[in-house]
Amino acid sequence: MSYQDDIKALTRLRDAQQGKWAHISPENVARMRAQNRFQTGLDIARYTAEIMREDMAAYDTDTSRYTQSLGCWHGFIGQQKMLSIKKHFGNTRGRYLYLSGWMVAALRSEFGPLPDQSMHEKTTVPGLIEELYTFLRQADAWELNHLFRDLEAAQEADDVGRAEELITRIDNHQTHVVPIIADIDAGFGNAEATYLLARKMIEAGACCIQLENQVSDEKQCGHQDGKVTVPHEDFIAKINAVRYAFLELGVEDGIIVARTDSLGAGLTQKIAVTKESGDLGDQYNRFLDGEEIASAADIDNGDVVIKQEGKLVKVNRLASGLYQFKPGTGEDRVVLDCITSLQNGADLLWIETEKPHVGQIAGMVNRIREACPDAKLVYNNSPSFNWTLNFRQQVFDAWKEEGKDVSAYERADLMNVEYDETPLGRLADDWVRNFQRDASREAGIFHHLITLPTYHTAALSTDNLAKGYFGEEGMLAYVAGVQRRELREGIATVKHQDMAGSNIGDDHKEFFHGEAALKAGGKDNTMNQFG
Repeated sequence: MSYQDDIKALTRLRDAQQGKWAHISPENVARMRAQNRFQTGLDIARYTAEIMREDMAAYDTDTSRYTQSLGCWHGFIGQQKMLSIKKHFGNTRGRYLYLSGWMVAALRSEFGPLPDQSMHEKTTVPGLIEELYTFLRQADAWELNHLFRDLEAAQEADDVGRAEELITRIDNHQTHVVPIIADIDAGFGNAEATYLLARKMIEAGACCIQLENQVSDEKQCGHQDGKVTVPHEDFIAKINAVRYAFLELGVEDGIIVARTDSLGAGLTQKIAVTKESGDLGDQYNRFLDGEEIASAADIDNGDVVIKQEGKLVKVNRLASGLYQFKPGTGEDRVVLDCITSLQNGADLLWIETEKPHVGQIAGMVNRIREACPDAKLVYNNSPSFNWTLNFRQQVFDAWKEEGKDVSAYERADLMNVEYDETPLGRLADDWVRNFQRDASREAGIFHHLITLPTYHTAALSTDNLAKGYFGEEGMLAYVAGVQRRELREGIATVKHQDMAGSNIGDDHKEFFHGEAALKAGGKDNTMNQFG
């Protein structure tokens, strides 16, 4: 319903009250409704799921239409990202937010900073989803509030053309509410625990849940050692649990991202159940490392023996009780994981790799697509990678293979600043610049995200400010390095009172109190110094 149609409907509703609602302005109610488009988290989940499904279909026809996001650990951070995207690009199309379990553990736990091992309170995750959407909805209210104030000014000035233009902008306002890809880790327990947490996340607004195939109580960050995976049957049960949660809550387009950590995981907690040769459990167990035995005499107390491709094999078992996979089987296990997940209810894949290498990713995806032609990835453009060193070494290796002279470069020392302005350094930067485009075209990556960007930007900007403020620059460090840049670059937070909702609150006071309203935005408000 348009803004003006809503006013007409509300006028009829008010008039039907025979004077009891005489102090209620239909214009003000219509304005408040426009500034609060989404009533529940489920409204958001259904809306954003539809957007994400449309984006996935668009990517299938044109790989240049990949999507992107940045990780968030606070609602304000997510809000400012979307405001910046709209300011610089005019719309939020193809841009999402990522909720990183790593950042929740490191920055939001009541225990204090924790490693990414699912030790933080699991309810923090749906709480952060709700917080992110609260701030995104407030960004809508903030932006529309300025449009409505401009509309009032145009109407008071009898500027009909300007008023019509503003009403059109109000009716066609693009929300800051976008899909959030939300990290559920390994489910924080068994399949029932996964289902219960998924419900909370969906109710908070999540349309997309990322689930990984590690053991829940042994979970590690994807870029650390000691990762332990589960048999496919266990992982499928958790995929089913998330799907049931989506369907129960009426989010039929809900998206599940199945993540495999098998490339860097050399351990499993248990041997898969198998009923016949070649079934899924048997395929999993074939990757287990061990030694063939000839008789029962080769079995010691506590040994575990399985039948592996027709042979009796004593599997390698660590003191922890965990079993080892055969060396060099990571890529084969990734391919099996991904095909199995897509054939059992997952919508997108996430392959955790040890480096950003288009050829490596494409090699695995091409194998997956032999069984699942529409396979698409969410890919972690991780700060855990040394991007500069990785890509300089990739260029070095490519040049060497082509027969070019690389004697001016020391491969192990390519991070050195002296290489920044060399032909190799500049080409490596070009490869980094084009990584997302190339990987989406050649390696099936639908969505690129950076998991922990604002963890690093907050630390870097704080270091720069502290160095200047507590040093020789003093207050100039803030004025020149922050406030002046906010003003000149059009960063809305320079008017921090307005950004936090002061003007919205003033307008509401006027709605409720009329001329008796005591407002904060008068002539003595120092925010007026910023124009």
